[in-house]
Amino acid sequence: MSIDWHERARLLTPDTRAFINGRQHTTDGTFTTTSLANTSLANDGLEIAECSDHDVDLAVKSARSAFDDGRWRDLPPAARKQRMLAFADLIDLNREELALLETIDVGKPIGESLRVDAPSAAKTVRWYAEAIDKRYDEIAPTTPDAIALVTREPLGVIGAVVPWNYPMIISMWKVAPALAMGNSVVLKPAEQSPLTAIALANLASQAGIPDGVFSVIPGLGPTTGRALGLHPQVDKIAFTGSPETGARFLAYASESNLKQVALELGGKSPHVILSDAHDLASIAETIAWGIFYNAGQTCHAGSRVIVHPDHQDELIEHLQTFLRDFPVGDPLSETTSMGPLVDSTQLETVGRYVTIALEDGGSIAAQTPVAKEGTFYPPTVLTDVPANSRAVREEIFGPVLIIETAPDDDSAVAAANDTDYGLAAAVWSRDIGRANRVARRIRAGTVWINTFDAADITTPFGGFGRSGFGRDRSLHALDSYSALKTTWTDISH
Repeated sequence: MSIDWHERARLLTPDTRAFINGRQHTTDGTFTTTSLANTSLANDGLEIAECSDHDVDLAVKSARSAFDDGRWRDLPPAARKQRMLAFADLIDLNREELALLETIDVGKPIGESLRVDAPSAAKTVRWYAEAIDKRYDEIAPTTPDAIALVTREPLGVIGAVVPWNYPMIISMWKVAPALAMGNSVVLKPAEQSPLTAIALANLASQAGIPDGVFSVIPGLGPTTGRALGLHPQVDKIAFTGSPETGARFLAYASESNLKQVALELGGKSPHVILSDAHDLASIAETIAWGIFYNAGQTCHAGSRVIVHPDHQDELIEHLQTFLRDFPVGDPLSETTSMGPLVDSTQLETVGRYVTIALEDGGSIAAQTPVAKEGTFYPPTVLTDVPANSRAVREEIFGPVLIIETAPDDDSAVAAANDTDYGLAAAVWSRDIGRANRVARRIRAGTVWINTFDAADITTPFGGFGRSGFGRDRSLHALDSYSALKTTWTDISH
């Protein structure tokens, strides 16, 4: 039986309070959300808790107390594992409500929220839970009269600050490995998307995560985010978002206690289509999904194409064909592939960048008409935009694809690397050796060959340059929420 998501949205009464020290917390101030599109979403006018410096201090101090008394850190690994597995099970059990909250918050199509975002959050928690009792520490090869243990110790209190484009997924990329290592976590969701974070904290508590170990503090960046970044009892900030905000967290760390900071920032990811690439229809479809999925609001979205001139016209024809039937519309319809942008500010930003591209000499090669009220921007393909245009060099974060040409491998690599970012890229070629040689020359944290956006929790995610220096996912994330400690014992006596 199909679900009437509009009716579910109408009846939904989400919790909008902060979650601190194992319970709902009412703040003195609130901020108001606004609806994303003319789709009868239920979030228009919701009053969300706005955490003040006092509220942030309460959350951090409860996290510090929980860490110091060992109520989570000192649990046997198998016990922490079981509670995190229970947390993952509850996410699965409540996936419909979580998916609906995600769609209400950010306009993501409900089909995506239900099939991708909620299951991915549960998978991440479950994967790190299973890793807890499968990693071993070390004994260093010292002289026979000593034993030197090398152990990984949890850092303490982690401040996780996440964006609005994939709230559940990115939150769990940070929360799950931090918890698995025995840390306490204070999560600040983006002001546009607080609802799933609050719900997840409630589920974690139901699963047996002790009070104070996982708190959620909604609020605005300049107040709540700043207070978390400056707090002297936070040991690390794990941030995903814009380079400008990431720089602020580096400044907060230097102004406070020199806390660690991990930054996963934006991207301007190129597809490099070499002269011997074949099956351009399939390549075009993959490229289209890579930029128009989630309305282009993806940090590693393939927003640039660097194509051999011989392939440009055919590639554009295939993109035009794709966009003719690309379903853009109501995010509460399971047949929708692309919903609205997150808010009117983002709509204005995307429109401004397209205007810049056209004023710089670019032209529209393909565009899907969108006769919708609300914050919808039509999927757009641009050509002839100069390489020095801001539209080429800066992150648009919307459904806009820019096509450039390069006549040979060297010029294609130079164009791919001619960016301040370095998050992801793709190389398309029939010659796997050639593709690998090109991929090795591209400065990006992930390079796909003959595919795009293939991912798994087992592989690290992050970038170079202006894309930051943090890494989410994989066992390496456990290392980033811990510190090496040497314990040297003299056994000569």
